[in-house]
This record gives sequence, structure tokens and C-alpha cells, in this order.
Amino acid sequence: MGKRLRLLGEDNVPHIRDRIRRAAEAAGLLPDQVVVDHSDSARLLRSRDRRLPRWNPCRWRHIRVRRRRRTGGAIKSNATRIVREVADDLEAAGLRARIIARDLDSGAEVTLAPEGFVPLASVVKVPIAVAVLAKISAGVLAADQLVRVEPAGVDSASPTGSARFRHPAWLAVNDLLTLSVCFSDNTATDALLRVVPMADASRELNELGLVGIHVRHYLGELARTPLERLERTEAHLAFDLAAVGPTDGDGHRIWQLDVSQANAGTAAGLVDLLAEVWRPGRIDTEAAARMRELMSGNILRHRLAPDLSSDAAQWSSKTGTLLHLRHEIGVVDHADGQSIALVLLSESRNPASVQPAAEAALGAAARALHDLLR
Repeated sequence: MGKRLRLLGEDNVPHIRDRIRRAAEAAGLLPDQVVVDHSDSARLLRSRDRRLPRWNPCRWRHIRVRRRRRTGGAIKSNATRIVREVADDLEAAGLRARIIARDLDSGAEVTLAPEGFVPLASVVKVPIAVAVLAKISAGVLAADQLVRVEPAGVDSASPTGSARFRHPAWLAVNDLLTLSVCFSDNTATDALLRVVPMADASRELNELGLVGIHVRHYLGELARTPLERLERTEAHLAFDLAAVGPTDGDGHRIWQLDVSQANAGTAAGLVDLLAEVWRPGRIDTEAAARMRELMSGNILRHRLAPDLSSDAAQWSSKTGTLLHLRHEIGVVDHADGQSIALVLLSESRNPASVQPAAEAALGAAARALHDLLR
């Protein structure tokens, strides 16, 4: 039997499967050459079959199946074309993004404009948590040490977690980590930074060889931008101001977006951090395991998770959103053992807080680069 087309199990529904079968038949394939893939990707890699990427209605408007042989050069050319198409699609959606996808075992990478520092928003909670866990591993800090958490001011509260507490509370360091990473709780993160000051956190990251990440201010400051001082009907002015000013080293009128003052990092620095957490070399293995557990419990799953999660793939991640920034970093662990790290740092030109179309475009972009490594 010749090559077969494998359809992802989650796309095995009539409105997708039937269109693909019709296109395959028109190309001269036999009915048994279109099969459902139940994600035994290791076997697929040893075969000559071609697996179809996950269904994306925005990009699969016209399905065409062609029978042809491809060389290594053609595959590389195809990857270049896909990255270029991803950049064009993001531009059309009003987005600019820095993306790195890396196979954590082979080291193979696919990138889109990865250079430059970017304000990290809540993504910085991951390196902060790594630094705190390093202190715990070294015996300097106890995971069950209690920390007094004061009620957050109304103007600095996160939508979830201890930021919504109305009375003082004593919480263990380990529980503050859960609130910080899983619930993106600014108040809990700031409590951790009082236990492990910013200078100490930066020092821990440097000792782990994790460069290109700067921790400079408390997370409560993220809720003190011009947006919080404007009426809802004027909120678009803050988004316009955020999008107009540069965020890549030339300063910004909103200091939380100025990479010389804000918590900032590079895509390369963040993907190196993910690699260290998932394939620990310098970091303690128990600390790495705890960090992976925290990221797998992230409750904010509206951005990349719909495109990267399935019954055969676990997406562990951390999002970051501030004004026009739309970030997410994480790792896809596939059932066949392959782990692919993804860092997506983006800026939107759309003057709105809720941007479902932009979120969908980012998910499609991440999936496209991810699939090049599968």
C-alpha cells in the first residue's frame, strides 16, 4: 500500500472528515488511504504516511490534496513558506509576534522574529516561581513557611485568588506558588517577592544559567496603567497609546511597557527556561517537577490551549496579558514522549480588552509552528 493521509482523532467528525475524503478521492487516493490517526506519532514517524494538521476553519477554506514526492529541500522550503504565511496571517489580524517552537529532545527549532526584549506581564510569574523553588531546594526557604497576605487594594486586584481576599490571611509559600502560577494572582506573587526579593530572584536565575529575563517590579503595578484611570467608554485611548509606543528598547510612555523599566525578557530566554524545567540539568529535579505541576494547573486556557490540547497531548502553560500584550509560554507533552516548548510574545493593534479573533489567530500560529516539529 502507498502513503496514507492520517486525520487527527479529534477531527474525526463528519463536517471535517467528509470534506477531506472527497478531496482525497478527487486526487486519486483509495478510500483506505484516508485513516484516523490515534496519535501513535512514533510509529507515524517511522512510516511514510502523512498526518493532516488539526482542522482550522480559517486556513482550510479550500482543501486540495496532491500526490507528489518531496525531498529534504522541499520540506525546508515548505517550513519557510508556512512561517511566512503565519506572519502574514498575524499581520492581517493586527498582531505582531515573536514565536519560538523547540523540540526539547532534538533541539530542533522553528522561529518567527524571535529577537528583542518584550514586557512580560504575568509571564514573569514563571521565572519568579522557579527562583522561589530554587530557594526551597537549597534549604534556604521552607515550602510550608507562612506568609501574611494583606487585602489588595481595589485598583491593584487580580480577578482571582488572594487578590480578592477582604481580610488578612496567612498562606504557605507553596500555596502562594499555586495562586501565582495557576491563578495568575498578582497579590500572591508580590507576597512571594517579599520573601524572595527581586534581586535574589534575578541572582537565582543567573546561577541557573537562565539569562535574558529581568524581574524589576511588583505585579500589582500592572493594574496601575492609564487604563485604570479612564472611564470604560474611553478605554480605547489606553490601548491606542499602548500600541503606538515601541516596546523593543526605545522607551514607552507607559512605563509598564518600557523594557528598560518593566519586567522583561526575550523569547530565547524563556524557551531556555522551559527547557530547563522540562529537561532539568542545573535545577533540582523536584523543583522542576513542582514547576511542571504548577504550569499544568493553569486555569487560563483561552489562548493557545484550544489548538494545542487533546486527549493525547497535555498543554502546560502560563499566559500574560496587559493592555495590547498577548503572551503565552508552555510545553506540549505528547503521548508518544515528544515535548515541544512554545513561547509566543505578541502585541495587538486592536484597541480592545477582549479580542477573540486575535486569540484565535495566535492559537493557529502556535499550532502551525508546532506542527512543523511533529
